[in-house]
Amino acid sequence: MTITVDDAGSGDLLFGVVIGAYRDETQEFKYDLIDVKFFQSGLFRKKEYLTQTSKIVSQLINRLELKPEEEIQICQGYIFDEAVDELRKIYGDDRIRRIKVVGEPQRLTEIAYLDEIRNLGYEPLAEREEKRAKNFFHMMRWLKENPSMIQYAKTGWPRLARYRMFKPNQQNIKYTVVCADCGKECEVPFKPDKNRPVYCQACWAIRKPAR
Repeated sequence: MTITVDDAGSGDLLFGVVIGAYRDETQEFKYDLIDVKFFQSGLFRKKEYLTQTSKIVSQLINRLELKPEEEIQICQGYIFDEAVDELRKIYGDDRIRRIKVVGEPQRLTEIAYLDEIRNLGYEPLAEREEKRAKNFFHMMRWLKENPSMIQYAKTGWPRLARYRMFKPNQQNIKYTVVCADCGKECEVPFKPDKNRPVYCQACWAIRKPAR
C-alpha cells in the first residue's frame, strides 16, 4: 500500500497552499491548508512555511493511519524538503520516495485548492495549468478589482515588490513636524528631511510657486 502526498497553489498568487494525502488502494483522501500568512512578510522570509508543511504532512499521514511498511510518496516540490527529512528520520529512507505526482492524488489536491479560492469569490481560469503566466495576471487583475482581498495574496514573494498594489499603503502615514515659518506643529504625508525646511499647509500655500 502507498500514501501519496501532493500540493496545490504553491505557485499561485492567491490564497495559501493545499496539502493532500491519498491512498490509492482505498481511495481515501485527506487535505489541510498552509495558511496564506506563511507566505507573507516575515514568516515567508524565515521560510516558516516549510515547517508548517512538515507538520501538516505528519498530521495527514496520522489521519490516514499509516500501515506497517506502507510507502510514502512525496511530491518533488521544494516545499516538502523539510517534511521529507523529518519523515526519513521516523520511518527510514526506504519508505520515503520523491516522485512527480500525477493522476488521482494530483487531481483531488488541485480540486481542493480550486474549491478554496472559489470560496473567496474568485473563478479560476479553465486553462490555468497550461498557461501559468496568464493565470498569474488573471489573479492579479482580480485582486486589483477587489483590493480588500489582497490579504489573501502571497505578498511575501520578492517579485511582487515591483507592483504598486502590493506595496504597503503610505497614504495614511503622517509625520508630525514643526513648520519652518510659523513654528506650529503640523502633519505631513512624507518623511521629513532634516536638511530641508518643512511647512504647514497654510505657509506652503503662500510659498509655493504659481503654475
